[in-house]
Amino acid sequence: MAPGVEELQFPHLQIPVSIKSISPVLPACPVPAADGDTLYLSNLDDAIGVRVFTPTVYFYRSNSEKPVASVLRDALASVLVPYFPFSGRLREAKNGKLEVFFGPQQGALFIEAQTDMSLADLGDVTVPNPAWTALIYKFPDEEQYKVIDMPLVIAQATQFSCGGFSLGLRMCHCLSDGVGAMQFLSAWAATAKAGSLVVNPKPCWDRENFGPRNPPKVQFPHTEYKRILDGSTLTKSLWEVKPIQKCYRISRDYQARLKTLAQAGGDLPCTTFDAMAAHVWRSFVQALDVKPLDFELRLTFSVNARPKLKNQPLSDGFYGNVLCVACATSTVHGLVNGCLSDATWLIRQARLDVSEEYLRSTIDYIEVDRPMNLEFGGKLTITQWTRFSIYECTDFGWGRPIYAGPIDLTPTPQVCVFLPEGGADSEGAMLLCICLPESASRRFGELLSLNEIPLTAREVKDNHRQGGKC
Repeated sequence: MAPGVEELQFPHLQIPVSIKSISPVLPACPVPAADGDTLYLSNLDDAIGVRVFTPTVYFYRSNSEKPVASVLRDALASVLVPYFPFSGRLREAKNGKLEVFFGPQQGALFIEAQTDMSLADLGDVTVPNPAWTALIYKFPDEEQYKVIDMPLVIAQATQFSCGGFSLGLRMCHCLSDGVGAMQFLSAWAATAKAGSLVVNPKPCWDRENFGPRNPPKVQFPHTEYKRILDGSTLTKSLWEVKPIQKCYRISRDYQARLKTLAQAGGDLPCTTFDAMAAHVWRSFVQALDVKPLDFELRLTFSVNARPKLKNQPLSDGFYGNVLCVACATSTVHGLVNGCLSDATWLIRQARLDVSEEYLRSTIDYIEVDRPMNLEFGGKLTITQWTRFSIYECTDFGWGRPIYAGPIDLTPTPQVCVFLPEGGADSEGAMLLCICLPESASRRFGELLSLNEIPLTAREVKDNHRQGGKC
């Protein structure tokens, strides 16, 4: 592979976990919600793509005598007072729309577990491994994508024989986007570390700010939500065989080099995300050898719309979903035979097209024609976690985690995740995780390395004009 791109390996193993206790965690003090009360969720909270739980795991080395499980549980109970909506449940109201409701003995769910393995037995715990699923609790026979009548926070603390531990967490995406989840986690961690409630900023609900207009006004086509009959080989190749998860370390220098190449010959600046997403999209489609060449593909990614809100700025403590799904489209032929800069421009334009008007149109589109099923036709979704301070905000008193983030992408193989590298000396490197059929994984790795990319004639010309080497 080219300098700056390293394929990371993880062992195939089984982690024997014994569950010691499963118990609800109720708010430590009375909250402003009585049995039978409900809370409004906006259409951004209720979009089909957020009707999921986000599973993450956090590893810590610990030789202190502080009881891990009780510290985490007590801090969670304290944080559930200002963040009391997380102690409720979801249910469907009219027209299939979700709302939060409160009933007796709900609360979050806390699982205390242990294993005879040490952290060292797991191998390199900085590389996300699907084998870690035993560290994140799921109910027996739980339906995929179930969110109705589920605890909205499910936390499993697993003690390892070496004294270290993991926190396996599932949070319902309907209550918060990534920014909001970091706010919740930061409060929980700070409270555990201090031994008393620490909340800054003060959380606020305010979901009514994102109600639909009357009458609804859909101003954009919203291709991101459309159902497309997949006449291509893309989805079929990923779902017919069980894909494998691959992980790569991408250095900061490589990202800068790619960004320079993506801007070659153009006057429009792009972000590192634009360039990386374009390169991954092209490599993914080429590695899968998608046919037919005239089929229109979609690349979707979430854009934080908070900075776009000019007419109604949000309070600092708002932790709900303020995401728009941006969507770039291209035919297979245009993507693989065009320039990297062309694909980068498509992604840049999709990102810049997200505005306050686009956000309001999204809300109204969901109100008028609420999508009820995830659509995968011709699609790759890239999720960017590099913008989150997930390592900095999850020090519960045992230092920053060795690893923090998702572990298993194989249940939704048309997703690629950009993760921050956790080490203090990471120097801006990121981890790229993606699922592929085993038959395509080697080719993808080759394409991901710039040295292996067959540049188009235009890219060669632009590169030479700038004094570079192909």
